[in-house]
Amino acid sequence: MQTSNDNLYSGWRMILAGLQMLFVAFGSLVLVPLITGLDPSVALFTAGIGTLIFQFTTKRSIPVFLASSFAFIAPIIFSVQTWGMGATMGALFCAGLVYVGLSIVVALRGPGFLHRLLPPVVTGPIIMIIGLGLAPIAVNMAMGKTGDASAELFPYADAMWVSMPALLTTLLVATMAKGLFRLVPILAGVLVGYLIALSMGMVDFSAVTNSPWVRLPGFITPEFHLAAILFMIPVAIAPAIEHVGDVLAIGSVTGTNYVQKPGLHRTLLGDGLATSAASLFGGPPNTTYSEVTGAVMLTKAFNPVVMTWAAVFAILLAFVAKFGSFLQTIPTPVMGGILILLFGSIAGVGMNILIKGKVDMSAQRNLVIVATTLVFGIGGMAIGSESWHLQGVSLCGVVAIVLNLVLPKADDSNDLHEEQEIVDDMVEHGR
Repeated sequence: MQTSNDNLYSGWRMILAGLQMLFVAFGSLVLVPLITGLDPSVALFTAGIGTLIFQFTTKRSIPVFLASSFAFIAPIIFSVQTWGMGATMGALFCAGLVYVGLSIVVALRGPGFLHRLLPPVVTGPIIMIIGLGLAPIAVNMAMGKTGDASAELFPYADAMWVSMPALLTTLLVATMAKGLFRLVPILAGVLVGYLIALSMGMVDFSAVTNSPWVRLPGFITPEFHLAAILFMIPVAIAPAIEHVGDVLAIGSVTGTNYVQKPGLHRTLLGDGLATSAASLFGGPPNTTYSEVTGAVMLTKAFNPVVMTWAAVFAILLAFVAKFGSFLQTIPTPVMGGILILLFGSIAGVGMNILIKGKVDMSAQRNLVIVATTLVFGIGGMAIGSESWHLQGVSLCGVVAIVLNLVLPKADDSNDLHEEQEIVDDMVEHGR
């Protein structure tokens, strides 16, 4: 199926297709560094480098683009506040090695190992926590505050006049637009919100005026702090299982079984090396982008060389300093409005995993795992000491996996399930 489309994208068409793929990924790509305080130019650079590393590892056989992962937003914010930027990058480097370790295990035991270790009852609530845990950040930003609500950046009324149209535009484009435009709701929301903010005098262009045209991105050297590493490593659990879903999705689009060839172990290895490489420069962790998969489905651009060009454009754009400075002029309420939908969608994905996995929530075992994980995550439970502790996605990942491994899987003590069967029987016999 890929070969039949190679002639469709060749020469200059290949280059334009690559630019189009970067355009599709761009909104999500730059949002993560803007939220976490990282340099968006570095994120562009590491997205390009990460995609090239993934292509090398998988023998350039899969048309995917790698860029900033939303799963790490809250952990990055917390880690930077607690241990600093350098230690956070060192911790993210080690998180990438988790993928590498998983790839080795998958190579030895087969891809079924991941499903046994991370079934839907584990991954569903973990991914829900990623979205729900970020909800306060989105709401605070939409109301004109910093993500942690420690300061007011814009008056409430002005912020709402900007954030709500940005949100409305994003959801309308996501649900009502046609073709390729449906894949860029974030960019549409940013554009509308930015124009409104500009008309209200909320945009400051001084940073753009003072920056040169060409400059090295603000690279950061990682440092290695044990407490930060132990905090960050469990976070890799959720995006690792998401990676499997993304590989299956692009395989269904192109009609190719990538789990078999080049193999899930190679794709996990590529993702892990891309994440670790990103941290060496001060960029956010990388992950495969479902938006780009949607674009591949629409455009039939199955040739992985298209993603090579997308990666090259991302790297080149990273050195345009005025462009990076311009991205940082986006007012907080613009991002907040868009993130309300985006973070809610992440929580919805976690719920969908439970539904598609047919997780029976009337079974006590499943209820215990999901309930404990959700309350730990939403309530902000922290376990450990002042020097080191787990909380958020890190804690939820560990708790969900441990509970799934230690709780008995027999349904003998499943009182709720038995009660439901009794009720169903009564209804069936009209009692």
